[in-house]
Amino acid sequence: MSRWLKWSLSAIAAVLLAAGVWTNTSGGEPKTIVMGTSADYPPYESVDAKGGGEVVGLDIDIARHIAEKLGYELKISNMDFNGLIAALQTKRVDFVMSAMSVTEERKQSVDFSENYYTARNTIVSEEEKSYSSLEELKGKRIGVQLGSTQEKAVAGMDGSEIVKLNRIPDLVQEIKSGRLDAVILEDAVALEYTAGDSNLVYRFLPTADEDEGYAIAFPKGSPLREEFNAALADMKADGSLQAIVDKWFGKEESERRGNGILDFNILDGYMGYLLEGVFVTLLFTFVSALFGFVWGSILSLFKLSSMKPLQWFATVYTSIFRGTPLLLQLLIFYFATPQLTGYDISALMAAGLAFGLNSAAYLSETIRGGILAVDKGQREAAMALGIPYRTMMISIIFPQAIKNILPALVNECVALVKESSLVSVIGVADLMRRANVVQADTARAFEPLLFVAVIYYALVLVLTSLARLLERRMRRSD
Repeated sequence: MSRWLKWSLSAIAAVLLAAGVWTNTSGGEPKTIVMGTSADYPPYESVDAKGGGEVVGLDIDIARHIAEKLGYELKISNMDFNGLIAALQTKRVDFVMSAMSVTEERKQSVDFSENYYTARNTIVSEEEKSYSSLEELKGKRIGVQLGSTQEKAVAGMDGSEIVKLNRIPDLVQEIKSGRLDAVILEDAVALEYTAGDSNLVYRFLPTADEDEGYAIAFPKGSPLREEFNAALADMKADGSLQAIVDKWFGKEESERRGNGILDFNILDGYMGYLLEGVFVTLLFTFVSALFGFVWGSILSLFKLSSMKPLQWFATVYTSIFRGTPLLLQLLIFYFATPQLTGYDISALMAAGLAFGLNSAAYLSETIRGGILAVDKGQREAAMALGIPYRTMMISIIFPQAIKNILPALVNECVALVKESSLVSVIGVADLMRRANVVQADTARAFEPLLFVAVIYYALVLVLTSLARLLERRMRRSD
C-alpha cells in the first residue's frame, strides 16, 4: 500500500474518530441516561436558539428533576417525532419524553410510565375562519403531526383531506400559506404558536375529544419505568411537578412575530446560532468527500482488476448503493447499527459513513472512466520500462485520471454540500436543522430558509472557485 493511500486512510480514521468523540462526549459515563425528544413542540420541548441552542421546556425540566433525583446524568437526543419509537426499540435512547400520549397501539411497542399531564386538542386556523368543531372541518384540508394522537382525532372524517407532516412548524406554515384550512394541535402548543401571530387563533375541541394523557415511554421491560414512576409520584406529592407545569404554562408571549411578507428582523439573535451550523456542514462534507474518494478509488481498481470476485463485489456494491435512496441508507446506518452490533454510533459518524459509502459508489464509475481515458501508450511504456503495476497506477495513471475527472469530482463535492441537509432528520445540528429550529421558534419559514440558502450558495461558490484554481495549477504542471 502506498504512502498516499496509507495517509488518506489514516486521515479518514482520525476524522471519523474525532466526529465520534465530539458527538459522544458522555459515552464513558456509566450512569448517563439518554432522553429522546422532538424539540419542535413548545412549551413541552424546543430549542433555545437565542440562548446557545440548548433544548428547553416542560418535559426537559421534568426529566432533569427525575434524573437528578435518581442520580443519573441526563443526555438529550433531538430527532423527528416519528423516529422516537424506533429510537427506543433500537436502544438509541433510554426513554422518550416528547408530549407523547398513551395509546393502545404504542403500548404494543413500548412501556409507559404513569401520566404526568393531560391536555386537550384544539383547532388552529386563520382568524377569519375560526373553526370550533370537527363538524365544521368536514370537506376541509386538515393537518396533523405524523405519529401523533391528533391523527386519531381526525381518523374516519369522510370527505376531508388529512395532511400528515413530521413537524409542527411545517403544519403552521401550511396554514399561513393557504394549503391547509386548519391544524389539530394540543392546547399548550396551540397557545404558543398563536400568541405571537395575530392572524392565527385556536378553539378547543369538546371535552369528549381529550387526549389520553402524556407519559414517559421506555423500551419493553426497562427497569427505569418503576424508578421514574416512583419519582413522578414524589413530584406530584411535593408539588414540584405542578410548579414546573405552572412555570411553562404561565408564560405570556410578549414578543410579536413579524406578519409582513418579508421581515428579516425576526432573525435578530439567531444569526450566531445559524452560523454555527456551517462548521458542522463543512466537517460532514470533508469526512464524506475524503472517505468517498478513497473508497471509490479502491472500488474503481476492483472493477478494472482481472480477479472476478473483486469485479463482482464492486459491481454489486455500486448497484446496491446507487439503487436505494440515500435517506434510507442514512436511517439504516443510524438506527440499525446499535441493534445489530451493540455499538452506539453517533449521528455525525453515521451520516459520514452513509454519505461516504454512497458517494464512493458514484465516484468509482467516474474514476474508472478517468483511468480508461488515459492513453494506452502510458501503460505500455511503463510496462516496457519494468515499472510495477501498483507504482504505475498510483504514480503515472492515477494522477492523469484525476486531471481528466476533476470537474466531475467538484460536482460530487458540491452535491455533498447540498445533500448534507438530509442529516437533519437524525438530529445533526447542521445548517438545515438550525433553520428548522429558528422556523419553529419564530413561526416564519421564508426568512431562515432564505438566509441558510445564501450560506449554502456561498459555500458552493467558494468550493468551485478553489477547484478552478486547482485545475489551472494542474494544467500549468503539464
